[in-house]
Amino acid sequence: MTQSIALAQKFQPILDEIYKRESLTARLDALTKPVNFAGASVVKVFKTDPIGLGNYSRSSGYPKGQITATWETLTLATERGRAFTIDRMDDEETLGMAFGTLVSEFMRTEVAPELDAYRFAKYATAIAGHNTASADLAPDGVIGAIDAAKLALDKDEVPREGRILYISDQCLSYLEGKVSRVLANENGVDRRVMTFDGMDVIMVPQTRFYTKVELNAGGTEDAGGFAKHADGKEVNFMIIHPTAVLQVAKHDNLKVFSPDQNQTTDGWLVQYRIYHDAFVYANKLDGIYAHYKAT
Repeated sequence: MTQSIALAQKFQPILDEIYKRESLTARLDALTKPVNFAGASVVKVFKTDPIGLGNYSRSSGYPKGQITATWETLTLATERGRAFTIDRMDDEETLGMAFGTLVSEFMRTEVAPELDAYRFAKYATAIAGHNTASADLAPDGVIGAIDAAKLALDKDEVPREGRILYISDQCLSYLEGKVSRVLANENGVDRRVMTFDGMDVIMVPQTRFYTKVELNAGGTEDAGGFAKHADGKEVNFMIIHPTAVLQVAKHDNLKVFSPDQNQTTDGWLVQYRIYHDAFVYANKLDGIYAHYKAT
């Protein structure tokens, strides 16, 4: 009798991930001025507009001045969420990988890109008609366009320190192709542009870099996320001084229920909800410059 022995098969916990970058605007969270939205969805920010100096008189003293004071209203407007279930057997039969990797992949491939796209679109909308330019850039035009943006910020006296250059994947390739360097006896060549004229350079995939986006209501299980709005345009680059913006998430909560806790199905239940928004301070519109495609 021929002996038949099934060879053991070993499954490595290797995940076939989707290529997606994590949040690119998250670095602005810690740099913005904190605003307390606790107990409310609306916050009033006090802003002033004082008058400049006048001539002092030795007979009449100080010239009188006027200070205009108003309240700026910041209202949270975006509330998003999603729930999904992983069957207990599906998780068991995938060596526990189904649940173990789903949450991190969901945050990385769905939540982070949507937050970035929403914030960039909010900033572009806020400064519309202010510090903006529109053109279909070619390789020879990208440095000149960035120089024009820097000059506009300089004229508005926006601090040079701390500026961040967010640039599309295509325009970054143009920029890197135009920045030359002299090679010595080097074993490797690195043409990446990490900083440009003192600004940190962050590449933004074009798929999340628009002047206007539309958030899918997610009314069905297979619908959700965001997309470029019909009126939106692709952004070439955006220079942001962090003090000009406010990114706030009043509620950012991920809940996980085990199959034994789940009262509906025999599976892991994951629920995620975020209540957030992004703002540009009315007195600091000068702190952002956006350059987007004409077509």
